[in-house]
Amino acid sequence: MPPAPIELHAPHHAGHADSIRRLLRAHWGFDELRPMQSRALAAALDRRDSLVVLPTGGGKSLCYQLPPLVTGGSSIIISPLISLMQDQVRALTGMGVAAVALHSGMTERELADADRAIDAGEARLIYAAPERLVSSRGRELIRRVRPDAIVIDEAHCISQWGHDFRPEYRRLTELRAAAPAATWHAFTATATPRVQRDIAEQLRLRDPALIVGDCDRPNLLYRVSHRVDAREQTLAAIRRHAGQAAIVYCISRRETESLAEWLSSKGVSAEAYHAGLTPNVRHAVQNRFMTDRTSVMVATVAFGMGIDRSDVRCVVHTAMPKSVEHYQQEAGRAGRDGLDAECLLLYSSADAVRWRQLMDRSAAEAGLEGPSLHQMELLAGVQRFCASMRCRHRALAEYFEQTYTGDTCGACDVCLNESPAVPDAVVVSQKILSCVARLDGRFGVAHVVDVLRGSKKEKIVMYGHDRLTVHGLMRSTPAELLRSYIAQLVDQGALEHTPGDRPLIRLTTHARDFLRGEREVTLRAPKLAARAETARAEEDWAGVDRDLFDRLRSLRRSIAEDRGIPAYMIFDDRTLRAMARDRPATNEAMLRVRGVGPKKFEEFGAEFLRLINP
Repeated sequence: MPPAPIELHAPHHAGHADSIRRLLRAHWGFDELRPMQSRALAAALDRRDSLVVLPTGGGKSLCYQLPPLVTGGSSIIISPLISLMQDQVRALTGMGVAAVALHSGMTERELADADRAIDAGEARLIYAAPERLVSSRGRELIRRVRPDAIVIDEAHCISQWGHDFRPEYRRLTELRAAAPAATWHAFTATATPRVQRDIAEQLRLRDPALIVGDCDRPNLLYRVSHRVDAREQTLAAIRRHAGQAAIVYCISRRETESLAEWLSSKGVSAEAYHAGLTPNVRHAVQNRFMTDRTSVMVATVAFGMGIDRSDVRCVVHTAMPKSVEHYQQEAGRAGRDGLDAECLLLYSSADAVRWRQLMDRSAAEAGLEGPSLHQMELLAGVQRFCASMRCRHRALAEYFEQTYTGDTCGACDVCLNESPAVPDAVVVSQKILSCVARLDGRFGVAHVVDVLRGSKKEKIVMYGHDRLTVHGLMRSTPAELLRSYIAQLVDQGALEHTPGDRPLIRLTTHARDFLRGEREVTLRAPKLAARAETARAEEDWAGVDRDLFDRLRSLRRSIAEDRGIPAYMIFDDRTLRAMARDRPATNEAMLRVRGVGPKKFEEFGAEFLRLINP
């Protein structure tokens, strides 16, 4: 049974309103919950299971961190990564919230201290990895704690239809017997309706509230571009955000090291991060990035899932990721503070071939014949996203089966007209459709492109396709651009892919209308984007003294380095911009700035006030 949406016509937590407001101001430094946060909190306080899908930056963690503070109870949070647990516990204790983590990276003394805090009832939030909790010792811990709630973070890991399936998550339902009275709450940033249903079924959620936020991130500027020179294109994007935090994703370890070295030679503060580094080196590199001593992290996808840095202003993919879900999560690490950020995706048709080879190798190692049909569907989905020239925000929303309203987002390469319309789109589309028709829908996109470009490959000659009238009809058009045109024609309903892991391209029932010029067709030719800021970005900077903001960042960096803590745990960029805009001159004025609660003011307020008012 799929989870049912919860509709709140009046706040279920109205009786706790004063307590919620007081706790928000005291620990987080602000006064109001976002609508989806309010609904998630209502489900928790109503003692109802829930499935919460909120995009990165949507404030998921607050949804499960706040309830035990309101009720005086406790919650166990299941998290897949040690670094994620450590960062969240460190951030919470820095705000004056009692929290502990239990994981394999702790010493016996640290584990004993955590156990004492738990037994004394001091820890409201207890973080642990799934493997630890499903052990006999972990179940005993749950019986001892008797938590009000069990929270599963990154809940998409339990679904075989998700993009990051982890078998150990399937054992979590064994924990129900240890805490029969606890409510269960699943949280994720990325889940299609199919994955949502699977999460609810696998976790056996009981009459769960389904709380799904808008997956659109309007503060993100999405750019998708053909990869021409990955190094130069990446450098151009980083320089648009000079001196600010950026993450660059590569497919291989070798590529991360090569690109980081090249960026460093160009004066960029960059380091490589991948799973092949020793744990100590990885920790040191990550720490330098989190304390703002390194601006750019060049990494494989081994980096990022547990990263809470909120002021990443740019994320670059130097190659196509293997699914839209992966892209949404990785690009979503930009702009978590709600301020403007850029996401650049560079792609080539070779990326899909490379991913297929990696999937084949992985399947062989697992003793399988090849990648699953689901994996190939995910790969085909991200190929369509890259090649399509529709509004990127709309395309992402509709992929996750959400409605996108508005004609233009004003924050993607398509809507900013960085990919201008092709003037002779009708003629171009007719040539492509004629070629697909002559091939009788029995070949894939690559073969269609080869025929149109006049290739003499063995397969072309063997089938006699070099003698077709359409052979070489678009000889001067680059292959990547042709692939983009074909994807755009699929998107507009003139062409379609056959199902399966090796899809063919064929005409739709509407293709004749396009061929006759009876249906409107629009094609766009992508080009490298160069604009640094959107109208929204300019609005975010309105009234901000940028020189003062830079000096506030330098102070934050210095404090973070001295204390060995991530810079965002002091104040995020939104708070620093507010300081540089409002220039608070008194303690009272500083405490009114969003993100400055009593605990943080006590620790850092005086230093920032002195800088603002020398």
